[in-house]
Amino acid sequence: MERRTATFQKYLFVCENVRDGGRVCCGPRSTGFVEYLKNYVKTKGLARKVRVSRTGCLDVCAKGPNILVFPDNVWYSAVTREDLDQILREQIDPLIVEESTLPIEPPQLRVRSC
Repeated sequence: MERRTATFQKYLFVCENVRDGGRVCCGPRSTGFVEYLKNYVKTKGLARKVRVSRTGCLDVCAKGPNILVFPDNVWYSAVTREDLDQILREQIDPLIVEESTLPIEPPQLRVRSC
């Protein structure tokens, strides 16, 4: 076993579980969520900071679709396509602000000799 710190600053776990027999589940109601969230993360240049992953059952199918955010321990239930932008504003956009407030390193000057 190897133990190490998490690779990403945030993980968004999107339940896409499908249950047998037509029982209530997240999968059919969360179609396209992962692609939408991943595309946003990528366009904001945060693919090395944020991981969007599909999950199986999170055991609250009746309250789905569900999205779980770590390490924040935030659980979104009954998520609709329209809710995804709010989740992105709350969970991902603060990382964009953090990135833009980092000090800018001055360019290194190269001295060439003739």
